[in-house]
Amino acid sequence: MYKVGVLTISDKGSKGEREDKSGKLLQEILKKSGFEIKAYTIVPDEEIAIIEKLKEWADKKQLDLILTTGGTGLTPRDVTPEATQKIIEKIIPGIEEALRIEGMKKTPFSILSRGIAGIRKKTLIINLPGSPKAVQESMEIILPILFHAIDKIKGDLKECGI
Repeated sequence: MYKVGVLTISDKGSKGEREDKSGKLLQEILKKSGFEIKAYTIVPDEEIAIIEKLKEWADKKQLDLILTTGGTGLTPRDVTPEATQKIIEKIIPGIEEALRIEGMKKTPFSILSRGIAGIRKKTLIINLPGSPKAVQESMEIILPILFHAIDKIKGDLKECGI
């Protein structure tokens, strides 16, 4: 069973002013798919808070997967991609591209999401948008590749095409 962290980035959520529907939905989807939720929290839209949590979960908790939700848009407070970029060691542009391209089939606003995906040590980190609908749609896109991606990050040398 893979260990997962769900990090919600929301100023209002971190103050208890808004229910975290996206983080809860992510946890439900992940549990149903066979993942073990080992960490969950809400942080404000502040680069340092995001960086600290991502580093803690990847370096100390050694989670297999961290999914963030929120902070990927165009407002001045949306800094999740910038924070993530500062701590990842390898980018995975295909995940980012797939989320935007497939999302475009549902809404043209998908191209405005700036979420990124990458690896830190042996942890896969993926930024997802903040709305529950976008989370649901994004998970439909990436769920089929998550186990394979995590296996490869952990060093699985089996041929992919076999």
